[in-house]
Amino acid sequence: MIFLQSVVTLFIIVILFKLFRQRQSGKLSLGAFIFWFILWLLVAVVFWQPETTSYMANRLGIGRGADLAVYLSILAIFYLLFRIFVRLNKIDAEITKVVRKDAIKNVEKK
Repeated sequence: MIFLQSVVTLFIIVILFKLFRQRQSGKLSLGAFIFWFILWLLVAVVFWQPETTSYMANRLGIGRGADLAVYLSILAIFYLLFRIFVRLNKIDAEITKVVRKDAIKNVEKK
């Protein structure tokens, strides 16, 4: 288990380093940075101290820590899917607006 924990920890360190670089270059908002930073820190805690999920699950009335991890993962995935959906709708609306303006300009030229 120590080997897997070491590999996952190294992976998380690389991801955190990339997060810091993206934040410094302005490619990542502060809110997104904080969200991903906390998420990856929680992953590290769960890998090094898996009993924390069991403790939290018992406090929340959930049977096992693995169940809690699955529930939280599903919630996070749905949240991210929702954000992607909203972003795609916004991009679609912006593209439609640009295409309409371009079409109107082309009609006016002719």
